[in-house]
Amino acid sequence: MDAGDAKSGAERPGIGSRLGVLVATVLGIGYAPLAPGTWGTAAAIPLVLVSGGLTQWAYLVLCVAVTAVAIAASGAADRAFGDHDSGRIVVDEVAGYFWTMAAAADRTDPLLLAAGFILFRVADIVKPPPARAIDRRMAGGTGVVLDDVVAGWWAAAALFLLERSGLLARVPWPWR
Repeated sequence: MDAGDAKSGAERPGIGSRLGVLVATVLGIGYAPLAPGTWGTAAAIPLVLVSGGLTQWAYLVLCVAVTAVAIAASGAADRAFGDHDSGRIVVDEVAGYFWTMAAAADRTDPLLLAAGFILFRVADIVKPPPARAIDRRMAGGTGVVLDDVVAGWWAAAALFLLERSGLLARVPWPWR
């Protein structure tokens, strides 16, 4: 580490930390000048869409895998940036959105994908319990990601209730 790195707390970027930063920023989306978390969530939509044919169990395994990768990448990015939960880290939004869509009956339905997007962004910003506590108290990649996972669970519950209530079926979308 040179003197500049020691002062900032950032580590010298090795291949592992560069890969971690690349994944954590979702190929650079986290560097967006406005609303990087929203862009990170938007990047998750096509990934969830292509997983639409998976069984529920396979999708849940995928959610766990995405979360594990997000935790590892976020931890590496935390160390590389020398800053806990930098706004540039958006893979946590990807993990949270994946969990949001876990309760959706059809992960290829554009209306459910859009409703899940909105519900997750609201939950991620509001940080309902215990998301806010996790965000404040947990260090490293685990703390960066798990508050978004919890927000995703809240959004999934809201999406499930909206879908099952029939309210979403009444929305006049052009493709319905």
